[in-house]
Amino acid sequence: MDAIDVIRAKRDGGTLTPEQIDWTIDAYTRGVMADEQMAALAMAILLNGMTRAEVARWTEAMIRSGERMDWSGLDRPTTDKHSTGGVGDKITLPLAPLVAACGAAVPQLSGRGLGHTGGTLDKLESIPGWRASLSPEEMLAVLTDVGAVVCAAGSGLAPADRRLYALRDVTGTVESIPLIASSIMSKKIAEGTGALVLDVKVGSGAFMKTVDQARELAETMVGIGTDHGVRTVALLTAMDRPLGRAVGNAVEVAESVEVLAGGGPSDVVELTVTLAREMLAAAGLASAKDPADALADGSAMDVWRRMISAQGGDPDAPLPTAKETHDVPAPASGVLTRLDAYAVGVAAWRLGAGRARKEDPVSAAAGVLCHAKPGDRVTAGRPLLTLHTDDPSRIDRALEALDGAIEVVPDGAPDLLPLVIDRVG
Repeated sequence: MDAIDVIRAKRDGGTLTPEQIDWTIDAYTRGVMADEQMAALAMAILLNGMTRAEVARWTEAMIRSGERMDWSGLDRPTTDKHSTGGVGDKITLPLAPLVAACGAAVPQLSGRGLGHTGGTLDKLESIPGWRASLSPEEMLAVLTDVGAVVCAAGSGLAPADRRLYALRDVTGTVESIPLIASSIMSKKIAEGTGALVLDVKVGSGAFMKTVDQARELAETMVGIGTDHGVRTVALLTAMDRPLGRAVGNAVEVAESVEVLAGGGPSDVVELTVTLAREMLAAAGLASAKDPADALADGSAMDVWRRMISAQGGDPDAPLPTAKETHDVPAPASGVLTRLDAYAVGVAAWRLGAGRARKEDPVSAAAGVLCHAKPGDRVTAGRPLLTLHTDDPSRIDRALEALDGAIEVVPDGAPDLLPLVIDRVG
């Protein structure tokens, strides 16, 4: 095989053979294929796309580049959820223990935030003592004992994707739907779950800005999962406004605990319960305990506490609080018709809740609290948002991010996407 022949084939609109795909992923993982050659191929894929068969084979080759986890020894079916990322998207935190409380095992491998989207691991690390890195043996022990585990993916899982992801980030090829889909699905399939529910976010605060883009990505990922024997469905959900009221790290943990205690914002509760029902159905447990009941009777909270403790965390410890807060007042009295998710996410990032590079630290206490949601009536001068940070010098830049993000009208209703837009699979 020759890298240039593979590049030319895709550059000219051709379909890569299974042998070409296998050779490419193996050669790039081993360093035989140079970064500049893979960059050229990634751009050709971005411009010319891939067939379903190509994407399935590309994903399979990335899975084969590393280890594949096996949970067949568990006494309950496995099911997992993946979100494409958004602002205030803390759903994994209440969802994993909730689904476990209803009878499934949830081996949730999660990531860190980058840019305006938050990372599940960063949020959980605001809990004193909690650790993200577990060995496969430790994961199995927690899954066996508790039923749910949320941790970082090990270095042996789809190493080809780790190299390719970093390259796409610096070559303008992140937006390729075949490469996004294969990146997500190679890790999820290698994780070994038997069923998977995808939460594909749509709107200003999401990677996919339009419903059509999101549906194309969802259909591609559901196809990959189905082709690899994993029961896969996807929901398209709204990210044109922040999810819940808390955006950040510790503030999102606190909100998640509210949900597990039977309270919390209605949109977070609705999406958590909806995804839980989909996960249980995909795992063949549709007739199991209803997730709404598990929130109401405290059993989901019990699993949360055990899950946090099993990973070294103290579920009773106070969460970090910010040294500085700053209120953003409502600009007028009336109905809040717009609170732009992207702007709120950037503000939280600039306050210290996120990172610009993967190696940057994050502040556990930083974030934004939203005192009103689109559709609520607000009063001029009353706090609409509260900014939280340990570094007051960050506040001005966070305020700049919010310029133009808020719209209040005397009367009317916001033009919002429905929370759950569509289902694929």
